[in-house]
Amino acid sequence: MRIYLPATVADLSRIETAKAGVVLPLTSRRAHAVTAALRAALPDEDDEGLEYSAHLAAADDSLSLLADDETVARQRLVITLEVADAAVVEVPASEAVLTPSAVQLAAGAAAVHCLHVDEPDAVADVSGALAGDDAALERLVERDLLWYDAVEVADVPLA
Repeated sequence: MRIYLPATVADLSRIETAKAGVVLPLTSRRAHAVTAALRAALPDEDDEGLEYSAHLAAADDSLSLLADDETVARQRLVITLEVADAAVVEVPASEAVLTPSAVQLAAGAAAVHCLHVDEPDAVADVSGALAGDDAALERLVERDLLWYDAVEVADVPLA
């Protein structure tokens, strides 16, 4: 199952290269995926649109993680993972109403598929959005995250 994990650039150091590929050891945490609740909330979307919606929700949660940790670089990060279906637990229906793509990941290791990160030029908008600047938040929403293959972890540009 494809999962979109909200993260910060501090999580990059936890990614490991193993015989089986690039993996990320996980603690139990919230992530996003194409769920039945998301399909019900967006019935006219195709699979690609649903994946993108889950990805955007993870980017929003990444911003929340940055709000909780002032020591980490001000760049959103979404780590796209492949996990076994058994590693994913649907969230309670009351939470799925507000965030239909939300899932809870079990602890374990997951294969990293790719990474999406803000370019360093986005730092001012991330900082502004976190400070309550609505214009900075609007600019941030319009920014696309940069794509990196799992083997390119060392190439991710850090602010």
